[in-house]
Amino acid sequence: MLTFLKIQHLALVDQLVWEPSQGFTCITGETGAGKSVIMNALRLVLGERADKSLIRSGESTCKVEALFTLAQKSPIHELLEHKGFPPCEHGQLSIRRMFSASSGRQFINDSPATTNMLKELGEWLIDIHGPNDNRSLISREKQLALLDTYGDYQSVLEAYSYTWNQWNKAVHAYRELLLAEKASDLEIELLQHKILEIDEAGFTKEEIDNLEQQWQKSRNLTRLSEASYRMANILSGHECSLLAQFHEFVKSAHDLERLDSATKNWFHNLDFIDGEFQELDRQLNGYISSLSFDSAELEHLENRISLFESLKRKYGGSFESITESLLLAKERLNQIEHRSEHLDKLKITAKQLEEQLLQIAAELTQARQNISPKLADNITHNLRDLGFRQALVQIKLSRKQELSPHGHEDVELLFCPNPGEPLMPLRQIASSGELARVMLAVKAALADKDTVPLLVFDEIDSNVGGEIAKAVGMKMRTLGSRHQVFSITHFPQVAGLAQHHFLVEKNVFNNRTTSSIREVVGQNRIDELVRMLGGGGTAARAHAETLLKI
Repeated sequence: MLTFLKIQHLALVDQLVWEPSQGFTCITGETGAGKSVIMNALRLVLGERADKSLIRSGESTCKVEALFTLAQKSPIHELLEHKGFPPCEHGQLSIRRMFSASSGRQFINDSPATTNMLKELGEWLIDIHGPNDNRSLISREKQLALLDTYGDYQSVLEAYSYTWNQWNKAVHAYRELLLAEKASDLEIELLQHKILEIDEAGFTKEEIDNLEQQWQKSRNLTRLSEASYRMANILSGHECSLLAQFHEFVKSAHDLERLDSATKNWFHNLDFIDGEFQELDRQLNGYISSLSFDSAELEHLENRISLFESLKRKYGGSFESITESLLLAKERLNQIEHRSEHLDKLKITAKQLEEQLLQIAAELTQARQNISPKLADNITHNLRDLGFRQALVQIKLSRKQELSPHGHEDVELLFCPNPGEPLMPLRQIASSGELARVMLAVKAALADKDTVPLLVFDEIDSNVGGEIAKAVGMKMRTLGSRHQVFSITHFPQVAGLAQHHFLVEKNVFNNRTTSSIREVVGQNRIDELVRMLGGGGTAARAHAETLLKI
């Protein structure tokens, strides 16, 4: 559920903080008071386009922040983990969005996100139904999704979706290979030359690393020789060398020890130091010996380096890119040489997957046929509660010629609002007011199946009468026992049934108009219902009090 909504500098709002509760909440206010700001803020949370015209006049940026409390089993937890976002600590999901005339940023649990991620997340968070949103109900894809949501055959849907993807990949690979142009003799010759050239060079990663070291060593051979000879000469190359003088020093130290035992501790490390000097002398002389390159070795080194540089120019700038080029060439040549064999394998695989898909599609069709009358009856029952006393709903399944990503059939919601009239597709006959009530009936039917925690109805009760508005309010109140429900309404019959009532109103301060929201209870709530009833006096007030007692 949504527990916190903060809006800054959006349309008429300067600063607005709203902490809605669970259950059925209504939002009312005079026309133009700013009720649409709440909807705009929620749509921004859902990742919809941020229009710079929404930024409050005189301000440079707009910010919306929402906090949701999620159930432990909410699929959002898994989605966030899959997308690499921080987890929801204590079940709290935070969404922030800010934008200016030239840029925008959004965050999920304080981690930067894209608007596409907000949209993906929003599908699991909020379901908005406004004057235009109900048109989605007339699409066959939406009707099929509603039927599948109502049905208890998720495992069949998942199996079908997986097998469809595998089959589609196999068919695509087969068609791509089938339609591919036959390789020319020149392409085959070039591939063979590339493979032969790289294979014959026979470079390994270890050799490349060693070549680079040897190349650096050969380039600096003179300087290395001079430095190492100079060091060896200082250490042991003449009568006055460091090592010779140290040996004289050691000899004198031993003489001193014999003459005065008190000096013994001064020289206890001399043997160790002597050993270190001897080891250093050995290593230096060994290193000097390794610096000699004969002409044959130098020529071989230069040839290998030249060959490697030539391969890099042709096939990439590194050993890894040359290796990848070789593998791709071998793979392409293999495809050319075994094209018919690959086609046969892909054809067999596609056929086997198609047979599996048809079998699962038949199971899915049967499951949909079993559940569609139950959903139709449930929607019909809810519609009769909403004023369609003799309405009838049926769900028609029609077989497609070809398999689709969603099965082997189309779904069509048939609707008859009045007795004696034929059942017709909902998209052909329903008015906007009828669509709104049908949508509410569908939501009521799916109340136990729909996992979206927040349902928002924006003037869904438009174009209906008072008694029907009361029925609409009762249905939303029932939905409020399973979901958090917001209703933006002009009908006192709906507002009186809400468990929580918030009023949006305009105020003018320092010649600036500002919208704000506050909860109305007690006499303040009765005052708002009286305003909505369009009159004053004791009769209107008594009517308002009656609405709250239902």
